[in-house]
Amino acid sequence: MKTPLKETHFAFPGQTGFYRGKVRDVYFVDDLLIMVATDRISAFDVVLPRAIPFKGQVLNQIANYFLDATAHLVPNWKLASPDPVVTIGRKCKPYPVEMIIRGYLTGSAWRAYKSGIREICGVKLPDGMQENQRFPEPIITPTTKAAEGHDQDISKEEIIRQGLIPAEEYQILEKFTRKLFEYGTHMAAEKGLILVDTKYEFGKNQEGIFLIDEIHTPDSSRYFYAEGYEERFMKGEAQRQLSKEFVREWLMDQGFMGRQGEKVPFMDDTFVEQISQRYIELFEKVTGKSFVPSDYDQNPEDRIYQNIVTWFENKQKQ
Repeated sequence: MKTPLKETHFAFPGQTGFYRGKVRDVYFVDDLLIMVATDRISAFDVVLPRAIPFKGQVLNQIANYFLDATAHLVPNWKLASPDPVVTIGRKCKPYPVEMIIRGYLTGSAWRAYKSGIREICGVKLPDGMQENQRFPEPIITPTTKAAEGHDQDISKEEIIRQGLIPAEEYQILEKFTRKLFEYGTHMAAEKGLILVDTKYEFGKNQEGIFLIDEIHTPDSSRYFYAEGYEERFMKGEAQRQLSKEFVREWLMDQGFMGRQGEKVPFMDDTFVEQISQRYIELFEKVTGKSFVPSDYDQNPEDRIYQNIVTWFENKQKQ
C-alpha cells in the first residue's frame, strides 16, 4: 500500500502565511491561495489518525472538475491546478457559515428527525417522513464554521440577526447554492447518481463574491446510486451510496461519534485500502474518467513544490 501524503512543509518565495485545516494545507502568497489536498481524512469534525492513499488527489481533481463545469453559473476562486493535489486561486475572506443543501432526508438530518426533531435550521419538516425520502424542494440548512470542534446548525434568520452575513449578501449565497445544487443534480443524473446533499463555502474579496474550497466531492457531498433507489426506499433498505458516510457508519459501529472522551478506533490496512478504493470509485463514477494515480514512488513533496514554483515562474513571465 502506498504511503499517503499526511502533511506538507513548504516555504514558497513571497509566502505570507500558512494554515493547516482538517484535510488541507493552505499557503498564502500575495493575493493568492495555494491549497494542497493532503490524504488526511476527518469524520465528526475529528482528523482520523491514519491518512488514505490518493484521497487528496481524488478530492482535488473532483473539485476541479466541478469548479470548471460550474464557472459559467457561479464565479469561483480557482485559477489553476498545477499538480494533481494542488489548486491555486484567489484569496477571499470566507463567510463564517457553510451553506448545506439537502435534497433527501438522510445522514445527520435523519438522525435528528428520528429523535423527534421537526425543525432544522429554521426549516420545518412534516411528520411521517422516512429515511432517504426526497424533499419536495431541496432545503438549505446552514452551519457555523468552527475553528475547532463541531460546527453548529443555524437558521437564516439567526445568521442575519447576529450580523454574520448581511441580508442582501445572504440572499446571493442562497441563490448560488440552489443554482449549483440544481446543476450538480443534473450532472450526477447523467452518471446514474443522485446528489443527495452537499455543502458550499463562499468568500468575498474586492472583486466580489466567489465559491471557494471544494465542490461536489465525497468529503462535502453524498451520492446515491439512482438504480434501485425507489425499490430500496419502498422496502426501507439502506441505499447504495458513494460518499464518506460509510466511514462515519463504521466509526459509529465502533462506538465513536467524536464526543468528548471517545477514542478513535483502530483502522487496519484492509479498511484504509477499502476507503481508498471507494474514493477512487467515486472519482471515476462522477467524472466518467479513469483515475490516474499521482507518483508516490518519488518524494511527492518535491514534485508538488516544483510544480507550484514553476507555475508562479511562468505567471511572472506573462
